[in-house]
Amino acid sequence: MKRCALFLLLTVILSAQAAQEVEITAEPHHHLVLTNDQVRVFNVEVAPHSETLMHRHRHDYIFVTLGASEVVNAVRGKDPVTLKLQDGDTALLAAGFAHIARNLSGQPFRNVTIEILQDEKLRQTKSPWDEDRALNILPGGTQQILFVKDGIRVSEFELQPGGMVPEHHHAGPELVVSLTDYELRSDQAGNPPANISVKTGESSWIPGGYTHTLTNTGHHPAKFVTLEFP
Repeated sequence: MKRCALFLLLTVILSAQAAQEVEITAEPHHHLVLTNDQVRVFNVEVAPHSETLMHRHRHDYIFVTLGASEVVNAVRGKDPVTLKLQDGDTALLAAGFAHIARNLSGQPFRNVTIEILQDEKLRQTKSPWDEDRALNILPGGTQQILFVKDGIRVSEFELQPGGMVPEHHHAGPELVVSLTDYELRSDQAGNPPANISVKTGESSWIPGGYTHTLTNTGHHPAKFVTLEFP
């Protein structure tokens, strides 16, 4: 067993050293699903015991993990690192590296990768957020503020059936990544209610400048990650 693991690790190291780089848009496991002047969003899926091509990240990016997985992250010029990721794990990685991601598990490795296209500008922007981390208790749910980086506040919401996010204002745009299938109702003053039906892994870009409440109208908990831009 140890010999097999050592052979696998050496294989990953050699393949990472020998591989030629491709741009992220040319990496076949990265599927572009949304783009604008702020972000490029990719749905990533790597089959069991398979790996991506060596690809370069030229922008800071945030990834949101979909499902548990075990992955070898082989960054060019560094020793490979094995990561055990859980459903919903979210992090920001700084730009300027190329790597291969190899799926060690028997399940597909899936995530949503969000490139921050204005990362250089946002690094110089004063953050409008007061808290970098917090847990806010909502009526029938929670908002966990995971981190604030590049001026972007990243939160994970969980709403039980009937749970709601009380009235709040979105000054800037927001990207929402669903961790579960869910049905929500958005109530804005002066407008008819908007019903939102989303599948796991879908991403939505929402322009800012509005105030609303959100209610889980489905029969199951609703989980989603939000990226709030200044």
